[in-house]
Amino acid sequence: MQTIPVMRPKLPVTERIAPYMRQIDGSRIYSNFGPLARSLESRLAARFGTPADGVASVANATLGLALALVAQHPKPGSLCAIPAWTFAATPHAVTQAGLVPYFVDVDPGTWALDPETLADELARAPGTVSAVMPVAPFGQPIDVSLWDQFRARTGLAVVIENALLYAFRADTRTINLSYSFNVIEVGPAFLALPRVIAFGVVVAVALALWLLMQWTDTGKAIRAVAKEKLGAELSGIDVAHIYAVTFGLGTACLAIAACLLLPTYYVNPSAGNAFVLIAFTIVVLGGMGSVVGALVGGLLVGVVESLSGLYLGESLGQIGIFVIFILVLLFRPSGLFGERA
Repeated sequence: MQTIPVMRPKLPVTERIAPYMRQIDGSRIYSNFGPLARSLESRLAARFGTPADGVASVANATLGLALALVAQHPKPGSLCAIPAWTFAATPHAVTQAGLVPYFVDVDPGTWALDPETLADELARAPGTVSAVMPVAPFGQPIDVSLWDQFRARTGLAVVIENALLYAFRADTRTINLSYSFNVIEVGPAFLALPRVIAFGVVVAVALALWLLMQWTDTGKAIRAVAKEKLGAELSGIDVAHIYAVTFGLGTACLAIAACLLLPTYYVNPSAGNAFVLIAFTIVVLGGMGSVVGALVGGLLVGVVESLSGLYLGESLGQIGIFVIFILVLLFRPSGLFGERA
């Protein structure tokens, strides 16, 4: 019987984990971005001889793979070659990085991609292949030197996935504030101070935007152009100017949201992709053109996503968003606060 050599994970014993658990309990920070995560990043940077900002801890390996791909600066929308026999997270990481999965047959003897065979497959690819993600099946060791030679011959970025250790350098950035790890105790709950501040600022900005849209001439002109462009133009409204003002307001709101996310979120060129579906669902749920609807819709979507992640697991947390989106389209296409056309 033919066997495939695999690596067995060496799990830590309770005595090694207990001190870290006590630190977590003492700091009352139970998130993925607490002081222990920062300490781990520093130790990994020292171990691999990289700068302190060259290591980024992530919530799961899928996100780590996506960041590793982004760090290679591949062409957006190009193909990323991955084995046809792999985990579901592999193509998910490729799409998160803004690439298109390109499945290639594995070697029947190793169940992994073969660099020599892959070189021939590149000529038959339906598009430009800018990255390759070999997968270590069941932790089976991969000959990294062969992939180094492959990269030297083809110039393609190669990301190696290993189920036990992910060591990569990603061009992600975060900021460290004096209150980043502070919490506020509200009854039995502990709320992260940066998120409480973000919530307060969002409410204030939403109120200001609602007042602008309801009680100023500019806001009335924006609503008029949105409802009937030709009629607004015939009544003397400069439609091109209103388009520019609207674009500026949207950009300003986006900049404010980005600043509020920085203390609790990573930053890279494709970080905004994670919020496209969420933002679109919030607009549909609240109702097109309704500031109040967007605020209420954002709260509802946030609660649903958190509960879905709690009960279904982090990787399935966005299922609740899809369910809300479908239900709104079926039963109330105009949204909670939208008006029928």
